[in-house]
Amino acid sequence: MSQAFDVLVIGGGPGGYIAAIRAAQLGFKVACAESNAYDDPKGEPRLGGTCLNVGCIPSKALLASSEEFEKIGHHAADHGIKVGSVSIDSKKMVQRKDDIVTKMTGGIQFLFRKNKITLLKGHASFEGKGADGYQVKIDGKDKETVTAKNVIIATGSKARHLPGLPVDNVLICDNEGALKFESVPKKLGVIGAGVIGLELGSVWRRLGSEVTVLEALPSFLAACDVSIAKEAQKLFTKQGLNINMGVKIGDVKADKKGVVVNYTDSAGKAAKLECDRLIVSVGRVPNTDKLGLDKIGLKVDERGFIPIDDHTCATTAAGVYAVGDVVRGPMLAHKAEDEGVLAAEVIAGQKPHIDYNCIPWVIYTDPEIAWVGKTEQALKEAGIAYKAGQFPFMANGRALGMGRSDGFVKVLADAKTDEILGVHIIGPNASDLIAEAAVAMEFKAAAEDIARICHPHPSLSEVVREAALATDQRALNM
Repeated sequence: MSQAFDVLVIGGGPGGYIAAIRAAQLGFKVACAESNAYDDPKGEPRLGGTCLNVGCIPSKALLASSEEFEKIGHHAADHGIKVGSVSIDSKKMVQRKDDIVTKMTGGIQFLFRKNKITLLKGHASFEGKGADGYQVKIDGKDKETVTAKNVIIATGSKARHLPGLPVDNVLICDNEGALKFESVPKKLGVIGAGVIGLELGSVWRRLGSEVTVLEALPSFLAACDVSIAKEAQKLFTKQGLNINMGVKIGDVKADKKGVVVNYTDSAGKAAKLECDRLIVSVGRVPNTDKLGLDKIGLKVDERGFIPIDDHTCATTAAGVYAVGDVVRGPMLAHKAEDEGVLAAEVIAGQKPHIDYNCIPWVIYTDPEIAWVGKTEQALKEAGIAYKAGQFPFMANGRALGMGRSDGFVKVLADAKTDEILGVHIIGPNASDLIAEAAVAMEFKAAAEDIARICHPHPSLSEVVREAALATDQRALNM
């Protein structure tokens, strides 16, 4: 007799494992299917998805290591600290990253046991629907078919590869291969000036690589507020990243000597990039193939996403939900988590809500970039009257003491009501500072609200307050 569950979650990444835990908390009998081993030494499926295994967590571990290396080698003297020559043990750095990943994925297994969630080890695909629910085949070491009254699809995404450009994750790498370099390449090429490309390019630039970034779009970080993108390009170029916009990639050749990328620059001139290794970071595509969606009457759109109801994450198949990277919206782990919680609560008959305008974005470069809400250009295009306030970290005592005074905070507020419409940060700890803005926007706060709240001194958070004050030309420290 096959196992039967109230809720089956397909995919154990941020959206999936969080959905499973929330569903278990709500009293459902829950299972989660996961097939990806992510280089597990025993070949066992590993929970956490791309984020914990080959994305957010490992990349941040490498970023932290490279930041420490750069601080010691280039900034310690500013504090009166004398050091000798500094070297990097790349293998140990990568091993530290792997240890953190193992600890985190093991933590999810503990949470599954704690919440009595059944882990189904294998690839899940729909077989059909019967009177008792959906039949889902689990193709792993032990093949079985289970039944579930409700199914949450949370299978995430994978790196997009360019046609005719084979990724071997040795010389030509996507995000997975770029996390495994055991030595610092002398010359590193990066195709794509997006979040992943900039973060991984920053890692190896700090460790000594000569990094060249090739981007097809004419505008740098087009999703960001224009003033933030302009400041970021200036600072990254100053740090040593060679950023080329508006290029057209031609043929790419790899041999034992390295990689050669032929391309046309923004002026239409033929150019060539010779590098030891190449990172291809041109976006991600949803993992919606091989799910057997047709067997339950579901189809994906032209980009491979599963259409859903915007308020409940429900698909057109009754009792089937989809969350995270397989549906519309930004491919962000925290967005997937919130949707996972929402889907579980909808199944339980609750009325949860997600305000997608209040989901923060972060790029973990140095300085960090974070924003929530509308950009200035979006407000102009929409014809919304607004006022802007901006304050630099260079006027903040805490930032100066840390030796990290690049960047600024920008607050955009409605010209009539003063409601906060967007907050944009480039500077130290932006990933933490943006949370205040997200909370304020969820509560429909005005810029005056942040301006009137007492912030600790000295702290970086004072810059957020000063930017809010600046929307009314009332900044106190500038």
